[in-house]
Amino acid sequence: MSFKTPREVPARLNRSQLAVPGIQTRMFEKAANSNADVVFLDLEDAVAPNDKPQARKQVIDAVNQIDWGQKSISVRINGLDTHFMYRDIIDVVEGCGAKLDLLLVPKVGTASDVYAVDMLLTQIETAMGFKNRIGLEVMIESALGMLNIAEIASASDRIESLHFGAGDYAASLNAHTTHIGGVNNDYAVLSDANESGERNTYISDIHHHALSTLIVAARANGLRPIDSAFGDYSDAEGYIASAKRAAALGCEGKWAIHPSQIDLANDIMGPSDEEITRAHNILKAMEDAAKEGKGAVTFEGRMIDYANVRQAEMLVKKARLIAQP
Repeated sequence: MSFKTPREVPARLNRSQLAVPGIQTRMFEKAANSNADVVFLDLEDAVAPNDKPQARKQVIDAVNQIDWGQKSISVRINGLDTHFMYRDIIDVVEGCGAKLDLLLVPKVGTASDVYAVDMLLTQIETAMGFKNRIGLEVMIESALGMLNIAEIASASDRIESLHFGAGDYAASLNAHTTHIGGVNNDYAVLSDANESGERNTYISDIHHHALSTLIVAARANGLRPIDSAFGDYSDAEGYIASAKRAAALGCEGKWAIHPSQIDLANDIMGPSDEEITRAHNILKAMEDAAKEGKGAVTFEGRMIDYANVRQAEMLVKKARLIAQP
């Protein structure tokens, strides 16, 4: 391990992150009663320009008046390239900042974008005398943002998570796809022909490199990497496959744009009972080995050491968060 270690962000469950349009008040109570770990009320893409002032007022009222239980509440502001952004931050944070956990910042391209939001947020918190400190969720959804992701990830100690925005990222690259978070059948390789002249087609994930890069930047800075939305909410199998790919790479959570996706994300991104039991057994085995002066031990037919302990500790920590009432 390097002498420099990643900082620890506030402990927060983030298996599922439910997107709720700020203009759709009928969805607010349903979101509060859902199983989502994080709910973000959206002032950006889900709200038409003429509706943004009204949506902003509704979001402030919702954060203040609805009982959100143990959920983390976030608000996605408009981009820094719009004239809506500064009013989003000022009105929302002054209006409900004492009950707000996070701000979701879209289309971040440079570290200075983060600095601008942090500066304004800090001034408002100081002026209002808030006791809580609002965290930042940063969306990487452009070529510029991906190019500068290392600097962005370390731009502020308010940042808690990096989010991949597959739709806008694909548009930024002028990629030939209209699917959000799904596969593209054109992104494939062919096997060599067999004796009958037949060739197999293997579909690849067009976002593998981008998502992997985001996960590395997040984990290197102690942040939570969160996977993109999956646009076709009628395709549960497609969502499950997408979430499993993200989890296998190291993502901690995934967006849900429909309530039907929440439990899928929670199941895939959260440790199973079997994984939790195995993690406890690994910790016990290493504890016994340490008493005998051993740094490694055979467990279930395989050699394990302190790298396995760190993985097990992370699983147990997440399980405790899930078990909290």
